[in-house]
Amino acid sequence: MFVGYARTSTVDQVAGLEAQERDLARATGCTGEIKIFVEQVSSVSDRPQLRAALEFVREGDAFIVTRLDRLARSTSDLLSILDVLERKGVALRILDFGGSEVDTKSPSGRFLVTMFGAVAQFERELLLQRQREGIAKAKAEGKYRGRAPTARRKAALMRQLHSEGLKPAEIAARTQTSRASVYRLLSEETGKTNRPAPTANAGKTNEPALPESAGT
Repeated sequence: MFVGYARTSTVDQVAGLEAQERDLARATGCTGEIKIFVEQVSSVSDRPQLRAALEFVREGDAFIVTRLDRLARSTSDLLSILDVLERKGVALRILDFGGSEVDTKSPSGRFLVTMFGAVAQFERELLLQRQREGIAKAKAEGKYRGRAPTARRKAALMRQLHSEGLKPAEIAARTQTSRASVYRLLSEETGKTNRPAPTANAGKTNEPALPESAGT
């Protein structure tokens, strides 16, 4: 039996998920039976559908993914999944592996998958290291300010939602910020709006009126 696994990074990528499902179904041929597990998550560490798929597969099955990055994001993660599949007698098929298909039933296929995962992990670690070095240099030169607080970055959206009549609790849920941040922003906006405008006499001292007899 064929078992497929499709994953997107966010719930908004519906089109990408549907494309994966089509490719997985097409890979089995006209008569191939396939059960596809679908995952829409942003966290790689929490993938309940992947766990369910790995528990579902049986000896002789083929576990299919469209690309390696849909399955694993680190070498250790990849090796752990490969170990589970190997112990259960299940082969891993990757439909697009550098432009060609790879099947871990063959020793060369397993070697390629493992080496590719190691190289990808190495490149990510180099990128993170360069980012850390760049931040350290910017801090030393007094140029690094860090990211703006989440609430400030979403201030425009929060104002728009408030103008549409949403309550602070609803705004907090929609923007994924705390209620305290929403209340703080709205109170600041209210303070600016309610601040009295300067009058024509602002900044001038009031002089007492002269009596009518003065100067006569």
